[in-house]
Amino acid sequence: RDLRMMSKFSVKPVLPLSKYVLENDYESLHVLNVERNGNIIYTYKDDKGNVIFGLYDCQTRQNELLYTFEKDLQVFSCSVNSERTLLAASLVQSTKEGKRNELQPGSKCLTLLVEIHPVNNVKVLKAVDSYIWVQFLYPHVESHPLPENHLLLISEEKYIEQFRIHVTQEDGNRVLIKNSGHLPRDRIAEDFVWAQWDMSEQRLYYIDLKKSRSILKCIQFYADESYNLMFEVPLDVSLSNSGFKLVNFGCDYHQDREKLSKHLTLCVFTNRTGSLCVCYSPKCASWEQITYSVFYIHKGHSKTFTTSLENVGSHVTKGITFLNLDYYVAVYLPGHFFHLLNVQHPDLICHSLFLTGNNEMIDTLPHCPLQSLSGSLVLDCCSGKLYRVLLSQSSLLQLLQNTRLDCEKMAALHCALYCGQGTRFLEGQIIQWISENVSACHSFDLIQEFIIASSYWSVYSETSNVDKLLPHSSVLTWNTEIPGITLVTEDIALPFMKVLSFKGYWEKLNSNLEYVKYAKPHFHYNNIVVRREWHNLISEEKTGKRRSTAYVRNILDNAIKLTPLLQEEDSHQRLLMGLMVSELKDHFLRHLQGVEKKKIEQMVLDYISKLLDLICHILETSWRRHNLHSCVLHFNSRGSAAEFAVFHIMTRILEATKSLFLPLPPGFHTLHTILGVQCLPLHNLLHCIDSGVLLLTETAVVRLMKDLDNTEKNEKLKFSIILRLPPLIGQKICRLWDHPMSSNIISRNHVTRLLQNYKKQPRNSMIDKSSFSVEFLPLNYFIEILTDIESSNQALYPFEGDDNVDAEFVEEAALKHTTMLLGL
Repeated sequence: RDLRMMSKFSVKPVLPLSKYVLENDYESLHVLNVERNGNIIYTYKDDKGNVIFGLYDCQTRQNELLYTFEKDLQVFSCSVNSERTLLAASLVQSTKEGKRNELQPGSKCLTLLVEIHPVNNVKVLKAVDSYIWVQFLYPHVESHPLPENHLLLISEEKYIEQFRIHVTQEDGNRVLIKNSGHLPRDRIAEDFVWAQWDMSEQRLYYIDLKKSRSILKCIQFYADESYNLMFEVPLDVSLSNSGFKLVNFGCDYHQDREKLSKHLTLCVFTNRTGSLCVCYSPKCASWEQITYSVFYIHKGHSKTFTTSLENVGSHVTKGITFLNLDYYVAVYLPGHFFHLLNVQHPDLICHSLFLTGNNEMIDTLPHCPLQSLSGSLVLDCCSGKLYRVLLSQSSLLQLLQNTRLDCEKMAALHCALYCGQGTRFLEGQIIQWISENVSACHSFDLIQEFIIASSYWSVYSETSNVDKLLPHSSVLTWNTEIPGITLVTEDIALPFMKVLSFKGYWEKLNSNLEYVKYAKPHFHYNNIVVRREWHNLISEEKTGKRRSTAYVRNILDNAIKLTPLLQEEDSHQRLLMGLMVSELKDHFLRHLQGVEKKKIEQMVLDYISKLLDLICHILETSWRRHNLHSCVLHFNSRGSAAEFAVFHIMTRILEATKSLFLPLPPGFHTLHTILGVQCLPLHNLLHCIDSGVLLLTETAVVRLMKDLDNTEKNEKLKFSIILRLPPLIGQKICRLWDHPMSSNIISRNHVTRLLQNYKKQPRNSMIDKSSFSVEFLPLNYFIEILTDIESSNQALYPFEGDDNVDAEFVEEAALKHTTMLLGL
């Protein structure tokens, strides 16, 4: 029978939920389970009341008939093995009146094991007066067929068994159960009050009570058909009066939806980074105020949130749903709030997103009770639709642009960058918004936060533990309350690991736990050492007492490996880049054990290159937005409104990088200074230079001296600039400016150098006046002294690159200066 005519699988985007949606044409069609490989098992009844089992293959997008049970019973649990040769199902008596008991006498639930390749024998595993749930183990999605299948049976009587089922092939591909009369079984767990199955990772979580204390345990099933108890950890949750509850053992249609809101909700979520979260919502006696907790076990603390609900009616049947979104956990109460919690960095509440009321993102979510399945699957219990939950980049960007709250901007920015994982298109959209709204945030620096967060995500996936070594945010504390929610943070006990060796996820979880135990203080990189060393090297440069040239050359060589967009020789920025490469590489080598040195070096270069590239990208976007051209780089006109806007953006970039002591692309300071000269009045310009907002570079000053003529206004500007230059650069610039003032400065510097170690010697009082152009004894005497010093110490005091500066030049400059002062 072609089941494609009886059920429709269609893709319907729902923001922020999207992906595959399962719809049905028959009220009897129910989704029962989603296996590890993504295949969906469902049932429906034909017109004769027969129960039909179907499977939808998510790879081929085809439906397949598995089995037909010719009795009017209701299926509430079902699973098929990975080879689709065995079907396990639990059935109960139909609820229709007048139906006789189709099950064995005295039994409430019938659990069957069926050979379906081809359909053959049926074995009764259980015929009891309590519910039984079934689940095949999937050692690996793409593993080769195994001779033995493993089936879990979970009983309402609070025990879990594992059946080991040997199969044989006969007559070609016919699969039969071997020794079906006696199937070996193991008791996995007993006396538990809550259990959860993690289909994607093949883990069983359960809680048992010891002296009224809830102990969470985890069993890991392996591909070699073995299993281990991995850990035990106490939880501060109240389960003593909650009865029996299962999570993710198929799709549960037998919960009393009218009482759903009164039940507790507890889920365990993990992700590939080694996180382990327990989400808990206690029984709700009143809807005026709701409380839920998240135990960040991999971080060693829990957070309990309390929120008051508005417009709550007297009769509410919708309960809290916890959703696993990998790097985030979502807490959703239909029609009231949506809380997106950052799992990897939960310390600051501003990195999590809390939305309430009539928010557009909430309105797009289903308003019915939801059941969270393994991975990111969600079942809408009212409509029967099955969703794959994904975060919508477009919705997050829209929220970032429209919200007025800084905390929501912060959370939306981080969540959007996580979704984009460093994609150029997403970064471009964010940068475009930042360039238009650079002052939109008051609680944090928007440019600074974007640069740090985006650079973090650019190398996040390259190796584990990067999140412990690099900052993901520029904000270290957040004291502002989040509207609508209160928070209490408490330390919790760490798990007691029951095994000695770890692989995969467990190795990462154990690393996180070790970090919580021993990482005091934290290992996050900062530029304190770089700042101190950079200032030392600059100070040594000014005094001329720099340490070994090999050390400095090695630092500068580190910077050569980076390829910034703006190419210009900027020795100070090159020194800063080289120091950051060196320090960050040492930081990684200390803490990333077992990672190749070449890989670490490449990670460092990628990270710093990303920092520089983001700054260039922001600048380019602002440049294009204001339609500026290369003519801006010449001092030939007053600055326009567009040039002033770009100057403002560059000033904000400088402020963002300066507090973190991050490098800037070579050429940044030159462009910033050129725009500053064109846009600012002289007194404002000089104030910016004196306060360090504008950094005078040799390139910018040389261009200024060449482009501007010697009007009175420009002379004042040039002279003010020269006085603020470092001595070495100032001397070079003075030689480019053909002006009496520059000659005066050159002469003063020359005289200062000559007289530094001058010791007065007995001299002949007679002066040969014929050797001087002017008969002025004080000047003549002074020039004669300079001439003597020059002749005796010429080798010791050469003037760099200019042999024309001597006593005669000083005499001429002095006379010109005197003439100017006397107005002659």
